[in-house]
Amino acid sequence: MRLTTMTQVTVDGVMQGNGGSSAEDRASGLQRGGWARGRGDEQTQSFIRDLYGRADAFLFGRRTYEVFAGSWGSLSERDVPGWEPVLRALNAKPKYVVSTTLTHASWSGTSVLSGDVLADVRELKAMAGGEVQVHGSGVLVRSLLAHGLVDELTLITIPVILGQGARLFPQSGPDIALDLLESHVDTKGVTTQVFRPAGRPVYPTTDEQGRVQQTGDAQVADS
Repeated sequence: MRLTTMTQVTVDGVMQGNGGSSAEDRASGLQRGGWARGRGDEQTQSFIRDLYGRADAFLFGRRTYEVFAGSWGSLSERDVPGWEPVLRALNAKPKYVVSTTLTHASWSGTSVLSGDVLADVRELKAMAGGEVQVHGSGVLVRSLLAHGLVDELTLITIPVILGQGARLFPQSGPDIALDLLESHVDTKGVTTQVFRPAGRPVYPTTDEQGRVQQTGDAQVADS
């Protein structure tokens, strides 16, 4: 199966508290939750519904799983007008949660991965066809990217600078080149970009004066 991720982020890269601040968020200092609510237009909402609908399985980090189980796992279709495809997918498809603390998952169709997570994910990816999706789950996404296990990365960027909160990418981490597969901006300024990880980036070579060396295509250095 292909492994894909979808993450809502702010312009400054924050992913925490997109739907609201939980007690855990507030305890960590986040007071500006809910920054993604109502921000996308119908084009973006349709993209998200379609994305969930094509999933064959879902993979979550523990914290995101608990948020989803506590909301989507307890709702009926009449509670989510317009979002029924998302609810159906989440409740009908197999779910996997990465956790060393959960011993039992109450959301129907959930399996807990508590051993060698990377090996477990490789086994999922080795299954024929289909797509396993990761939503939110920043710590998990960073680990999967670092180990080359992500086939497609979708970022939905909300036009706001939050100034606080946990960011998707660490201050210091692996460098990863990305090929852009799809990009659009909706009428509310929400940007959707779909990337394919493409190995290590290639950086320009400079001389002792910091001038970029010509190696085929022209390079532009900072002046």
